[in-house]
Amino acid sequence: MTDDSNARIDALVKASPVVLFMKGSPLFPQCGFSSRAIAILNHLEVEFESVDVLQDQGIRQGIKAYSDWPTIPQLYVDGEFVGGSDIMMEMYESGELKQLFETQKAN
Repeated sequence: MTDDSNARIDALVKASPVVLFMKGSPLFPQCGFSSRAIAILNHLEVEFESVDVLQDQGIRQGIKAYSDWPTIPQLYVDGEFVGGSDIMMEMYESGELKQLFETQKAN
């Protein structure tokens, strides 16, 4: 990963309280995992920014090194990596994700 990609990703992660790196857009997700991540966030009524990794090869490859996580989508809350689609689903089902967003809104 180039330092430029790393700096851009770091700026994106820190620019908004909730950021989802995904394939496609919230209206037109380009993979099932991104679609599921969007559905979870929408169900929890969370405001978030999305970054379409398909539009930028540097970010697409760089985000995997940035988080040390091999797959997309990737969710960040308050600059911290939360996880991908499967982790989001587990946290959603256990109520942990809702709790995370309630805590985040209180800060």
